[in-house]
Amino acid sequence: MIDQPQTPRRAIRELPDELISQIAAGEVVERPASVVRELVDNALDAGATQVTVRLLAGGVRLIRVEDDGLGIPREELAVALRRHATSKIASLQDLEAVGTMGFRGEALAAINSIADLSLQSRTIDTDHAWQLDGRTGELKPAARARGTSVEVRELFYATPARRKFLKTDATELAHCIEAVRRHALVRPDVGFAIWHEGKLVEQWRSCHNELAPELAHEQRLADVLGSDFVAQSVAVHYESAARRADGLPAVRVWGRAGIPDAARSRADQQFAYVNGRYVRDKVLTHAARSAYEDVLHGHRQPVYALYVEMDPARVDVNVHPTKIEVRFRDSREVHQAVRYATEDALATPRSSTSAQTAQDARAPGTSIQPPDNGFLKQNQSYAQQGWAQSAINLRADRGDRASDFEAMWPAPSGADNATAISTLASAPAGTQGAAPEPVKPLPPGDWPLGRAIAQLQGIYVLAENTQGLVIVDMHAAHERIVYERLKNQLDTASIASLPLLIPATFAATPQEVATAEANIEALGTLGLEITPFSPRTLAVRAVPTSLAQGDAVELARSVLAELAQHEASTVIQRAQNELLSTMACHGAVRANRRLTIDEMNALLRQMEETERSDQCNHGRPTWRQVSIRELDALFMRGR
Repeated sequence: MIDQPQTPRRAIRELPDELISQIAAGEVVERPASVVRELVDNALDAGATQVTVRLLAGGVRLIRVEDDGLGIPREELAVALRRHATSKIASLQDLEAVGTMGFRGEALAAINSIADLSLQSRTIDTDHAWQLDGRTGELKPAARARGTSVEVRELFYATPARRKFLKTDATELAHCIEAVRRHALVRPDVGFAIWHEGKLVEQWRSCHNELAPELAHEQRLADVLGSDFVAQSVAVHYESAARRADGLPAVRVWGRAGIPDAARSRADQQFAYVNGRYVRDKVLTHAARSAYEDVLHGHRQPVYALYVEMDPARVDVNVHPTKIEVRFRDSREVHQAVRYATEDALATPRSSTSAQTAQDARAPGTSIQPPDNGFLKQNQSYAQQGWAQSAINLRADRGDRASDFEAMWPAPSGADNATAISTLASAPAGTQGAAPEPVKPLPPGDWPLGRAIAQLQGIYVLAENTQGLVIVDMHAAHERIVYERLKNQLDTASIASLPLLIPATFAATPQEVATAEANIEALGTLGLEITPFSPRTLAVRAVPTSLAQGDAVELARSVLAELAQHEASTVIQRAQNELLSTMACHGAVRANRRLTIDEMNALLRQMEETERSDQCNHGRPTWRQVSIRELDALFMRGR
């Protein structure tokens, strides 16, 4: 037997104040950007309308934050540098409903322990400012206008080992700019300026507008993120039905969500705010991402700037030293609010918006006239045409399997529609079929996607509208139409399951066993039957019919992992949508299917009415606009 070395007992003792300050500084100050964030937080809490940040060597040599806020009285300057000294909160009740950016009273004390700090401030009722040296405590008169300046020199001079972990000056400067940019996106009423090495590197002027605050926010978004962000995004507005005691909505979500075409390869333009505080929260990130599930291609990342307003007492901001993480009292309520708000904003087809913009801009008398081909009649509706067209394409392209869809997607009643369907159903793919029933006419010039003029290579529909040429991928467009209608019909239905002749068993973790036992009803809705076989073994006894040929054990493990991480309703909705997406892809009109002009027009009209019709189920665009100006440029007209 090997003798184990005896560990000497260590006495429990209090830490010295200097070491306590260094530990606190390690939690609060990670790099120069951390100092900039904390000081700008204090400036905004002081009511500043202009914040100027001056940096040297990326903030390592110098960080100076100047504001025009209320200032700090002379007698409180020394107190401001003590640990846990703050004007933001005074009781536990204040802490549970924090409404300011700062509240702990640790930032200035932590910064002072690792850098050379000086504080200069003047209030409105004093003749001059006072300057406090953080190292010596010396207080002397100084000259400056109302407000406060905090100067931090030689960051980490007292801890050279930590200074070695800093990156290059350019990298640290980029992080400092990002810290200020996050504040600028939520406070358009405040002007921000960043100077580095004596040169102005960024400036965002105040664009406060009391009569139209949302216009001010749009202007600030354009200034900070670029005009393309506003042009390629849609407005988000949502208020929950529940109300607070003061009459305000329990949860309000607003901002702008980028259209799917503006998605990026990196998640570097995703900004989420809770009561004016920038946060990185899994609930908000997942909610926003789930709203884009049906419209993003591959692993692209959406862009958005979303602002959540709620009762401060229902969100805990005191969960992380950097205050960048929060905890919601009812995370499901917030998740649903953000998801529904973003989904609703993305649902409206952009074709109608672009058409309205073009119609407002063009001169009178230039509208496109409806084609005189018998296509438009007064007594039919879009809905009837949609049902007929969908049934036609399913019968023509899916053969015998069309009957599987007819139970879920019945054709409209009526002898005329039945005749049209049967006529095209008998026509082979690639041939001209009988014209479907006409649809309700639109006034001249009110067709967002225009009128069909031709079909290209059996793949694309070419249409003419007020702006020029519209090119439509007919399979992708019809796939979205079919998918949305299947979703509406199967919202409350369960997925059909197939019992396995021999149950598939697998060794399960305690978490998987607990998840399976707690979500029996949710699993049944997904067409899965998973029951305990032994204390550490689960048995898969039924799987969804459409996935009968797949790996039952792998399917069960993935679904249980999803249920353990997310809410059952979210997992069920996602699984249903994936199955319906596959069904819609097979049910949509195929390439080389020759369509008549009337059928092409019917497809365009359905697209204008269908939610999220700008992208197919896989996130690919369904149509593109080519303007007259772009066409003129191709042929050098007017040069």
